[in-house]
Amino acid sequence: MSTENSTPNPAKKIITRVILAVVLIGLAVYGYKKVTFFLSHETTDNAQVEGHMTPILSRVAGYVRNVNVQDYQQVKVGDTVVTIDDDELQVTLKQLEADYQTALADLESAKASLKNTELTANLSKTNLSLNQIRATKASNDYNRDQNLFKDQAITSKQVEDSKTNLDVTQKQLVASREDVEISASKIPMMQAAVAKAQANVDYKKAKIDEQKLELSYTAILATASGKIGKKNIEKGQYIQPGQPLMTIIDGNEFWVVANFKETQIEKMKVGQTAKITIDSYPDLNILGKVVSISEATGAKFSLLPPDNATGNFVKVTQRVPVKIQLNEPEKYREYLKSGLSLDVSVEVN
Repeated sequence: MSTENSTPNPAKKIITRVILAVVLIGLAVYGYKKVTFFLSHETTDNAQVEGHMTPILSRVAGYVRNVNVQDYQQVKVGDTVVTIDDDELQVTLKQLEADYQTALADLESAKASLKNTELTANLSKTNLSLNQIRATKASNDYNRDQNLFKDQAITSKQVEDSKTNLDVTQKQLVASREDVEISASKIPMMQAAVAKAQANVDYKKAKIDEQKLELSYTAILATASGKIGKKNIEKGQYIQPGQPLMTIIDGNEFWVVANFKETQIEKMKVGQTAKITIDSYPDLNILGKVVSISEATGAKFSLLPPDNATGNFVKVTQRVPVKIQLNEPEKYREYLKSGLSLDVSVEVN
């Protein structure tokens, strides 16, 4: 009986060998796939979801009257998200409107002065014409009286009176000509005064329009549709022009930015297929394609880019941003959020 137990069972040997062979074949296939994958793909876990993030900024200074949204609230384009107190701006607008009315009155006064000057100039021309007629008549009368005096038809006193009348009319003619010149010279001055008054009216009107524009900025509107990110203001807070108040995140368009090592981009080209795995949803496999490769490394976009000319150079492998467009993004919209970490592999062969 001991001899029978010590004899190896041929069936067990065969099963053991088969199992061993299957394991070895499986390991070989797995190893082949892994080697093939790594030879034909470039992978990185330095990647994240990106999306459009629209900042909401103030264009005027003032105290916050109302904040109409909460963190992560859905908004549409044109919704009023913040209201700034506009009392001071309203008072300034009334002052500007009063100045505008004064400028209009000044303009009407300048136009009236111009019209009066033009009438005076016309009257001076009329007087000049009358004095020319009188001077001509006085000259004719004096010549006639001289002839009559030679014929002893009139006295010398009458001749002297004619001569005096001629002298008076000639002086009046000279004075009329001077009046015409003076009146004519005043017209350009009055026209310039009207133009100046009109320019002042336009300036006042422009200031009113500018003030109304600033008043419109007190109602801060959403410039994009999406969800509010973390808001940075509260009611009663004083804000400055250009101050970031909150951010709107557009949930309709997302893409991936993967940062590959500089040694991985040799065979990478636009149009190659990418496989994306989200850390928060590891069972979700998303496909995409390479749409662009950055012309600079990520370090060049940092606040303080490294300067290798300082003498303390230490070679560090750089990362190159690669933009990947998602296939069927609407299918995965509920899973995508800006900033999520990803694993990305790009098929380069």
